Amino acid sequence: MTTDAFLADCRARLAFDLLSHTWNAVVLWALRDGPRRPVELRERIGGISSKVLTETLRRLQFNGLVDRRADPDAPSRVEYRLTALGRTLLAPIDAVGAWAFEHGDEVVAAQEAACAPDPQSPRPPC
Repeated sequence: MTTDAFLADCRARLAFDLLSHTWNAVVLWALRDGPRRPVELRERIGGISSKVLTETLRRLQFNGLVDRRADPDAPSRVEYRLTALGRTLLAPIDAVGAWAFEHGDEVVAAQEAACAPDPQSPRPPC
């Protein structure tokens, strides 16, 4: 991999796209302990609508990260589980979460500083 791989390699861009979508990493993390039904996922995650959860699960399934299984005895009973490929993203998600835990206060401080009124700036604060 060259030093410019993140700029030129569409595979690297694919990985960043998968992790940058707001709900992808959250849903993958919520599935880390085993299969879940959509209702269970919504309760576990919180703050996600049924529509957005469905869209996210479909996107993750399309990318081979999540598997959808319908119960043959109760077709309306569906559950989702991580695929082997989906499990490979848990370590990077955990690493990003650890980074956020360690540096989150610094990011918030930078955001607050950027939004603070500056009497010498013609731009209004955030």
